[in-house]
Order: sequence, then C-alpha cells, then structure tokens
Amino acid sequence: MEIHEYLPSLRRSNARFAEATAAGVLAHGWRARVPGCPDWSLADLVWHLAEVQRFWAWVVRTRAQDPSAYEQPVRHPDDELLGYAAARSAELEAALAGADPAERVWTWARRQDVAWVLRRQAQEAAVHTADAEQVLGDVHPIPADLALDGLDEWLEVMVLGALPDGPPADAHPVVLHAVDADAERTLFAGSRPVPVATLTGTAGDLLLAVWRRVPLDALTVDGDAALAAAMIASVDLE
Repeated sequence: MEIHEYLPSLRRSNARFAEATAAGVLAHGWRARVPGCPDWSLADLVWHLAEVQRFWAWVVRTRAQDPSAYEQPVRHPDDELLGYAAARSAELEAALAGADPAERVWTWARRQDVAWVLRRQAQEAAVHTADAEQVLGDVHPIPADLALDGLDEWLEVMVLGALPDGPPADAHPVVLHAVDADAERTLFAGSRPVPVATLTGTAGDLLLAVWRRVPLDALTVDGDAALAAAMIASVDLE
C-alpha cells in the first residue's frame, strides 16, 4: 500500500468497528466473548482499541520522542465505551491527518516516524474490526491490498520484534499464498531448503491466521499443518 492509503483505510475500519461493536452490544451484551481473543469480552476489546488509539494520537500530536510523559487513562464504565471509543478514533484520525509522515516520533520499533504509526494503526484497526465482527458471526473480507500489507508488516515488524536474534534453531519456512492478491510471502525464508507447508487462502484469512484469529483449518494446507502452526506460534507477541 502507498502511504496516502493508510489513513482512509483506518477511517473505514474505525467506522466498521463502531458499527460492529454497537451491534454486538445490542445482540449479545458487553460480556460477550471475542472468539479470536477468548480472554476478552466485547467491553475489553472496545477498551483496548480505544486505549491504543488514544496513546498513538498522543504520540503523534505531541511528536513524542519517548513515552514516559504519557498518562494512562482510567477505564470507563461499559455504558460510556462506545462514545469514548468513537472519540478516540476521531482523535487519532485528526492527529495523523495533521502530521507529516516523515516526522520523527517515538515507536517501539526500529522505524521512528509517523509513517510507521499510520501503517500500524491501519493494521491494528483492521484486525480488531474482524475481532468485533466475529462476535456477530459476520466477518467482512479484509481488502486484499490491506491484508497483503498486513502480512508484510507482520513479517517485517512483528516477527523481527518477537525474534530479534533471528529465527529459532528449529525454524522451517512456511509459505503464505494469497490467492486474491496473486502473491506469496514466506515466514522464516532461507531457514531450510524446502518449506514445511504452504498455506493458501485469501490475504485476509492468512492475516487473521498469523494473528491467531482463525485456525489453520480455515486455510488450505499443503504439507505439515502441525509444524506450520508451531512456526507461527513461535512468533510470540505477548
């Protein structure tokens, strides 16, 4: 994706997230479990994304060079969460719209600029929107370009963050074949001559699989499914 595409994508995901969470509360209540994050209720999911968006809005708005001055919010009551989350989404969108992507800001990654925040927040909102839609049992497809970019970000940023010293000693390549993007990406490329498995599906389903929102049986697996799952699980982002 091009840099100018991230903010419109974030806005679309934020709008979908708001719709899905409001419908989820109406249909199932705030205590409904989130299938992709079974330790979370719907209230936890909404609060989490609101917290994340509040933090990154602060980073961008203040051009923070470290996070030490950030003040953590107090959790709001459930009946205030939808309004609070909508306000935090608007705040983040406004902060990003008013910033040059090349401006330096603190991030937890090697890249330290607003462009990194734009990409990360577009991807954060896309995955959490799928989380909210799972509560309803009606997950909309993630656009192929956004999902393929999400796979790239997962490989370039998340894998490196989880495994800063490189792949584990027992690493095996796993090919991710996105049929709707006519593209392939590889986890642990070069660690062995032959991939242990090829996982085939839409880019969106592959993205949700590597983020452990859907099981590998949501994909077509050619090869050792158990070992492929272990390779993805080795990217521990907790």
